[in-house]
Amino acid sequence: MSNTEMDPLAASRSFGWWSLLCWLSVGIALEAMHGFKVGWYLDVGNDGRRLQLTLAHTHGTLLAVLNILLAVSLKGVEPAATVAKAGKLMKWAAILMPLGFLCGGIWSLGDDPGFAIVLVPAGGLLMFAGVLFAARAASNK
Repeated sequence: MSNTEMDPLAASRSFGWWSLLCWLSVGIALEAMHGFKVGWYLDVGNDGRRLQLTLAHTHGTLLAVLNILLAVSLKGVEPAATVAKAGKLMKWAAILMPLGFLCGGIWSLGDDPGFAIVLVPAGGLLMFAGVLFAARAASNK
């Protein structure tokens, strides 16, 4: 099976591990900025930015783990179409939600996040739908 023909659970598993590596790297960068007392990240006026970047790291890591969990827990579950839909929805949730926090923090407007924060609720809705489809597949409905 080629990469373009990869089964949905293998794609979720692969995406989950690479995503986890990415968001853990963001966490290491945040820790480094904290350790080196980078004002752009730590100054009192940048509390909103720090919060958004921390939320990006946290949500990205959690959603990466959820993609891996989806791949492991739904192996061999039918209907395959429902499982595939759950995987696609969770993948897009894992992209949009943390990216909204990340970009909202990088381009923050004082205490307010930047415009990219609109990606967060979209990612949240996709996550809800992905979990719903995964639950339906796990219940064989």
